[in-house]
Amino acid sequence: MTAYLEFEKPVAKLDERIAELRSASEGDEVDIASEITRLEAKSADLLATTYASLTPWQKTQVARHPNRPHLRDYIEHVFDDFVPLGGDRYYGDDDAIIGGFARLNGRRVMLIGHEKGHNTETRIKHNFGMGKPEGYRKAIRLMEMAGRFGLPVVTLVDTSGAFPGVEAEERGQAEAIARSTEACLALPVPMVAVIVGEGGSGGAVALASAERVLMLEHAVYSVISPEGCASILWRTADKAPEAAQAMKVTAQHLKRLGVIDRIVKEPVGGAHRDPAATAANLGKAISKELDAMVELPSETLIRTREERFLQMGG
Repeated sequence: MTAYLEFEKPVAKLDERIAELRSASEGDEVDIASEITRLEAKSADLLATTYASLTPWQKTQVARHPNRPHLRDYIEHVFDDFVPLGGDRYYGDDDAIIGGFARLNGRRVMLIGHEKGHNTETRIKHNFGMGKPEGYRKAIRLMEMAGRFGLPVVTLVDTSGAFPGVEAEERGQAEAIARSTEACLALPVPMVAVIVGEGGSGGAVALASAERVLMLEHAVYSVISPEGCASILWRTADKAPEAAQAMKVTAQHLKRLGVIDRIVKEPVGGAHRDPAATAANLGKAISKELDAMVELPSETLIRTREERFLQMGG
């Protein structure tokens, strides 16, 4: 069952009416198929019109949709032969950041990403996708392993930010994030990062400092959440829509600014309405980027990363 967002209420009313007509027509001799068809077309047109003109704040809501596909869904639909690897070899494992060997269209890769979970139990298990130091240190270990074995690295970023708890700070959260960012920049193999939902703060950058950065059409990527920005500037989270607009958090804004390289199209109504189609688009986009880089020497890859980040803001 689709969970409708606040701005989708007109679509929800139409879909509710369609469901009522379908229920009423069961066992009834009156043919109302034509009316149902008309309303379905109207609902589809309204959904397309709505999603063609989303505000940055509305895109933020879509990126956070509870049914939006996460890392586990993409592992199921895009990658084959996934072999998870756990632990940072210092403290422990972190379920918010998952990684391991996988195959993408027959090509061996190292896959790393954030997992948010889909229900209360799994969200608690994965800490809502907020990585701890051991998660980022695990990512470093896997990236270094990929470099040794000559495997391209693919990261799927979906986090509101790194875990801000006291215990994470005690275990060196800032240092772990900095080292993970450094590991990305120093990789001797191709790296493709994709913002699939929320790309929040250093917790996202630590897995997204690649030479090719992609974003799903309705994903967002920012240094702080709109609510956090609004709380700092206006002392109230109610100004989050204005903050989202000012921060240029959408894929479309960031493509124009040169922060990302490609926008991956989502089905009409967002990735949560058709995860399989979204996964297919994502797999094709990642494969295309890897095809273009697989023969490049390590020196070129490292220089490309350095140049792209040094040019930002110039």
